Amino acid sequence: QVRLVESGGGSVQAGGSLRLSCSASGYTFNRDSMGWFRQAPGKEREGVAAIYPGTGSIVYDDSVKGRFTISQDNANNALYLQMNSLKPEDTAMYYCAAAWYKGGVANLDSGYWGQGTQVTVSS
Repeated sequence: QVRLVESGGGSVQAGGSLRLSCSASGYTFNRDSMGWFRQAPGKEREGVAAIYPGTGSIVYDDSVKGRFTISQDNANNALYLQMNSLKPEDTAMYYCAAAWYKGGVANLDSGYWGQGTQVTVSS
């Protein structure tokens, strides 16, 4: 059984930093798409950052470029999201996900998803 578990969320003031971690059991990162999504109250889930091993590409949403960094640790089978210069608009539940993109198609109803970790940024 695949399980993704996020940690590292919390409450910070604007300009602060947080590092989210995602550990996996029953699944090995570095095979399929892997990344972070977020969902704020009343808004749709949106992609924040992702790694696509098939093409070797790393992509970021424009809103986080230059502030967030996604990374992967093969030794620990973990995925991270370093978030710097946080803004109030970054406030959301952050989800770790894997294998939602297959065969050139992104399907957010597929793949593996964690339960989420809350990030709250105050002004």
